[in-house]
Amino acid sequence: MSMQPRPWPEPTPEVAAAVRAIYQGKRQVPLPVRVRDELGEVFADEVFAAAFGREGRPGWSPGRLALITVLQRVDNLTDRQAAEAVATDLTWKYALGLDLNDPGFDASVLSEFRSRVIAHGLEERPLDLLLAALQERGLLQVGGKQRTDSTHVISAVRDLNRVELAGECVRAALEALAVAAPGWVQQVLEVPGWAERYGLRVDSWRMPTSKTKQEELARAYGADGYALVEAVYAPFSPTWLRHLPAIDTLRVMLIQHYVRTTDRRGRQVIKRRRDLTQGGEGLPPGRYRLTSPYDVDARWAAKGSELMWNGYKVHISETCHTPTDAQAATDSRHGIDGMNGVNGVNGVNGVNGTDRTPPNLITNVATTNATVPDVAMTSVIHHGLARRGLLPTEHYLDAGYASAELIVQARERHQLALITPLLTDNSVQARTRNGYDRAAFTIDWDNQQVTCPQGQTSTSWTPCRQRGTPLIVAAFPTSVCRPCPARALCTSAKHGGRHLTLRPRPIQKTLDAARAAQTSPAWRDTYKIRCGIEGTIHQAVAACGLRRARYPGIKKVHFEHVVSAIALNLIRLHAWWNGHPLDRTRTSHLARLEPALTA
Repeated sequence: MSMQPRPWPEPTPEVAAAVRAIYQGKRQVPLPVRVRDELGEVFADEVFAAAFGREGRPGWSPGRLALITVLQRVDNLTDRQAAEAVATDLTWKYALGLDLNDPGFDASVLSEFRSRVIAHGLEERPLDLLLAALQERGLLQVGGKQRTDSTHVISAVRDLNRVELAGECVRAALEALAVAAPGWVQQVLEVPGWAERYGLRVDSWRMPTSKTKQEELARAYGADGYALVEAVYAPFSPTWLRHLPAIDTLRVMLIQHYVRTTDRRGRQVIKRRRDLTQGGEGLPPGRYRLTSPYDVDARWAAKGSELMWNGYKVHISETCHTPTDAQAATDSRHGIDGMNGVNGVNGVNGVNGTDRTPPNLITNVATTNATVPDVAMTSVIHHGLARRGLLPTEHYLDAGYASAELIVQARERHQLALITPLLTDNSVQARTRNGYDRAAFTIDWDNQQVTCPQGQTSTSWTPCRQRGTPLIVAAFPTSVCRPCPARALCTSAKHGGRHLTLRPRPIQKTLDAARAAQTSPAWRDTYKIRCGIEGTIHQAVAACGLRRARYPGIKKVHFEHVVSAIALNLIRLHAWWNGHPLDRTRTSHLARLEPALTA
């Protein structure tokens, strides 16, 4: 497929006239029309040129396919429904600049477009283009406040237990071989026997309830898997068969779930791996363990005791405003003219009132497998925001993203303040609130000495590392601590003196300051702004179906999340352009009567 970048055509007069006739008066202009009027050609063709060749059958405009993909997510449509909307919906034809009699395209074009974008690493480009356009229009600026949170995403594949996983991996490998090398399969394998065992998907029949029969079935799957891999790697087999993804997945599954041993008679014995706690050989950590042959990136994870899922996590960052911030943004935008509609369909200025609070807009989306902790993504998120030139001045996060090291790193690298609660001191003295915790001691960093509440000083200062983390251990002499009248408040050790574990100087100072600040009412009042991200996640789940992935593979899932972020931004911009206020919370009908009654 080839593509020659060219500007989008303007909406045809016939389509524009029909849309104008339908949506004149008080009827609200729909989102596709408003987006075209306000943002114009937001996704230019040349940005996607690397994913398309110069020769071959001419293809559809990739820029317009990107907009179709976003509009598809706005209405949560399937590919077939989106292709039908292109052919029949006047508002979509207006946004895409299509003729009234344009037949559209086959639904498979959307799948091919997504595959090309992902294959060439262009997943982030549509969001980059939208955010750049909004920056040009003054709706996004460097600095200000942003907030981030994550939520779980369930993979698009069926959940399998260990027995089902083993059987399905063998079946998937056989299916791949039957398609890639049917002649090899007929010559090497006893097709009727294999077809009888693996002709149907594992989830299409009932698994034995007996533990003994389940174990026998698992061993049979393991034996078949080893036999199949050995046949593929045999000297008489084509070497390219070894590189089939399904074969590689089968190999990984066998390594993770089975072991081969030799009994006393020299016979090979295949058995399943058992957990180390059961005296077995051990299983790989969850972050490496396969969960399905059809999505090798999905992982099992748990959050607390109530939530367990197989899939991914998505991290969403968005701007957030307080009334003071909104007024400052309003002042900075005065004098900026609105953008008139391309064909005058809406008849109002694009910004539609620069004295209103701007919408909260999503600025970054990151996707990981389910086992990656939030704290590992903080620096990654900052890098993504820095790449777009949208780093905030204050970044609001929950405790899962935070550490004293990250607070120092964000301040030094990005001049960015992380507003987040840190884990409190978990020492015995701090937990019981009846003793001398770390805050009760005075640290003299220059002289490498610590003074206790009783006025005694430490006699040793020892830098060390624990699990790769640099620490400092300050120790008080036994001769001082043993006769101390406050010993019971200081240490529970039966022998020796008090030991105090410290972090390096900048990290320890940051940790102490953050723990002291987060106990104040003013800090808690400021931190309230973070909770608004929960509403964004709810909107993403309700409007875009973010909770369940549509496609397997982390790259496809990430592109899905990027498109969802663009769709949410357009939904919010559409409401803002039409003068709908930013609702801070739900208001009951009874509560709405109160201002009128008290006036």
